[in-house]
Amino acid sequence: MRYSAFQILKQGLTGNKGWQPVWRNPEPKAAYDVIIIGGGGHGLATAYYLAKNHGLSNIAVVERGYLGGGNVGRNTTIVRANYHLNGNSEFYSHSLKLWEGLEQELNYNAMMSQRGVINLCHSDGQYDFFARRANLIRAQGDDAELLDRAGVQKHAPFLNFQNERFPIRGGLLQKRGGTARHDAVAWGFARGADMRGVDLIQNCEVTGIDIEAGRVVGVQTTRGAIKAKKVGMAVAGRSSQVGQMAGLRLPIESHVLQAFVTEGLKPIIPGVVTFGMGHFYISQSDKGGLVFGGDIDMYNSYAARGNMPIMEHVMEAGMAMMPAIGKARVLRGWGGIVDMTMDGSPIIDKTPVDGLFFNGGWNYGGFKATPASGWCYAHLIATGNHSEYATKLLMNRFETGHVLDEEGTGAHPNKH
Repeated sequence: MRYSAFQILKQGLTGNKGWQPVWRNPEPKAAYDVIIIGGGGHGLATAYYLAKNHGLSNIAVVERGYLGGGNVGRNTTIVRANYHLNGNSEFYSHSLKLWEGLEQELNYNAMMSQRGVINLCHSDGQYDFFARRANLIRAQGDDAELLDRAGVQKHAPFLNFQNERFPIRGGLLQKRGGTARHDAVAWGFARGADMRGVDLIQNCEVTGIDIEAGRVVGVQTTRGAIKAKKVGMAVAGRSSQVGQMAGLRLPIESHVLQAFVTEGLKPIIPGVVTFGMGHFYISQSDKGGLVFGGDIDMYNSYAARGNMPIMEHVMEAGMAMMPAIGKARVLRGWGGIVDMTMDGSPIIDKTPVDGLFFNGGWNYGGFKATPASGWCYAHLIATGNHSEYATKLLMNRFETGHVLDEEGTGAHPNKH
């Protein structure tokens, strides 16, 4: 069924009894050409682009729980392409372009809202760096606007401009950035993949990866063994555990990243705002709740829950940037398990096991990368070659020294 205004009107007048299931719930087959481990945003996008861009259909996505139940449903929904290092900039630029046409392509409302993203700066040195970063972003072909203090005040008058400890010097604005609805993105890709013949198998946990003579031949699951010519991992914070099944030791750590939402309020924040003197970011959802987050919890964990010190740290940063937030009541908080590389940049690459591929290490940037991640990962799995947008997101960069240290946001084992 194709969604349209006509269908909404028709179904509303007929008791909404004609809607069809968004995707099938098939039993796993004995063998597939490709198995994607992980039914989150990246895994579903990969399956969709394998089918759409490369004409493959004998594909299964296996998910231990329900589709979209991991990190894609546990984030702050920010979309942007304001990276400055070669290797990241072209990748996220491609992702933003895909975001801009995603709803029309998928025929699904992902609630993409290009309300703008502004990064605040608080010193002359930081302002100079933002000027350089803006030029690099423009050179990549994306939009960037450097604002002085008056420009920030006009754009976001609700901020604390009387803070003498963290004075607002200016900001870097990307008007094409914004937010999207996280679960709708997963559902849209799932529906698109299913329509192209992909089997989406829920409640199917992978318990082992079968390897013969150095080549992957399938997976063991709680619903039986499944053969496969190729297997792709896209399991975010569980990457180390799944990789271990194939004898891999991956260059990542798993940490908890918390987020919070307040009660619904009238519109006060036009887009996304990030604090320049602490890791804090905030936007307002379509329901009116303020959605915000900050740093990882700084210790390794596979528990999707956070701790009180980081909660306090996030609230303090929010109060320093925007004191009015103190009047809002926090409704809930949640945690996602993020896979942190040492340089803060992702990996889309082959593994030493023939036919086994890895997608992970997304740090804080997993949601905004969803479309390009699926596009580039599908290209690698289908062709064996790296997409032009992901030529530097390689696993061996930690051996060769070609790291992509965007802004020091990777894991820092020596600090703990």
